[in-house]
Amino acid sequence: MQQCILKLTQCIENNSMKLEKRIEILSLLGDYLSTDSPLYQAVRIRAHAENKWFLPEYSWKAGKSIAYHMLRKDALEALATNYQVPDMPNPALKIGIVFAGNIPFVGLHDLICCFLFGYQSVIKLSSKDAILTKEIANVLINADPQMKSYITISEMLKGCNAYLATGSNNSARYFEYYFNKYPHIIRKNKTSVAILNGSESAEELDKLADDVQLYFGLGCRNVTQIFVPVGYDFLPLLNALRKYQHYAEHDKYKNNFDYQLTIAIMNNKFYMSNDSIVLLENPHPFSPISQLHYQFYDDKKSVLDQLNMEETQCIVGGGFIPFGAAQDPGLEDFADGVNTMEFLKTLSNNSLAAKAP
Repeated sequence: MQQCILKLTQCIENNSMKLEKRIEILSLLGDYLSTDSPLYQAVRIRAHAENKWFLPEYSWKAGKSIAYHMLRKDALEALATNYQVPDMPNPALKIGIVFAGNIPFVGLHDLICCFLFGYQSVIKLSSKDAILTKEIANVLINADPQMKSYITISEMLKGCNAYLATGSNNSARYFEYYFNKYPHIIRKNKTSVAILNGSESAEELDKLADDVQLYFGLGCRNVTQIFVPVGYDFLPLLNALRKYQHYAEHDKYKNNFDYQLTIAIMNNKFYMSNDSIVLLENPHPFSPISQLHYQFYDDKKSVLDQLNMEETQCIVGGGFIPFGAAQDPGLEDFADGVNTMEFLKTLSNNSLAAKAP
């Protein structure tokens, strides 16, 4: 931690926050997230104490994935080049960011994009992910007071030029009401699906188990529904999903599993289970915690035709996102398919963005 802060301090010793230095700061944040220091361990333990879904090992995994896929210097330089990020920022622009809190560090991509442009980020934390996000801010702000010009945590998002908000369909209506006069991106409920053909190897099914069960299935990139050919043999998949049988020792997950299993039994529904997850035939793509929905298909094209892409974050399977990669998005895997970088790029020329509320 001290080494990371020292490097960050050296990086912003002078008042010039050119693109090269902004990239350096972000890459050094990646160094922090990929270094298992005692201080970082303690932060993850505190986050777990506040939110039992945030296992310390899951916060570690999420941070490492972000560090590798989003905070490498070469990746950031390529992104800046692709979107013609200016060398000198327009620090007068403030972006209000509403963080979600379903999985660890889920709002960090928005912060990365805003700081890459040199915009000021005003963050409204999720109560479910306050500790981890505050730690990110502290790593940067404690490095040098200048960083206070770029990152602010606030209960109220006032005086911003534009807004990025992520939440449920219900909260999205609230965001639309309050932010509709200003440039904004408002994200709603999304989930992910997988399309199987029945010839998947044991290794591929093992990776699919991660797509389904990592972070307890709480992420929008978690697979909550699978499409399988008629006559599909579910036994290999059920066996692959056994790698998460330790979830039975997690009180919150076990309560959900017991409830879903009981409902299936009471309603006399056909179900399959391996004592850690319940599989039900259901056309609804959003499945509850501890449950996985499935549907049969005759041909793959029919699956694609019936998918509601407004509800689909990503598709896993042959020809789509590889098995096991759903939870490792890159810098240009934009949430809801809305290009955050393109949105931020246009703000400096947007007359609506020139006047803060």
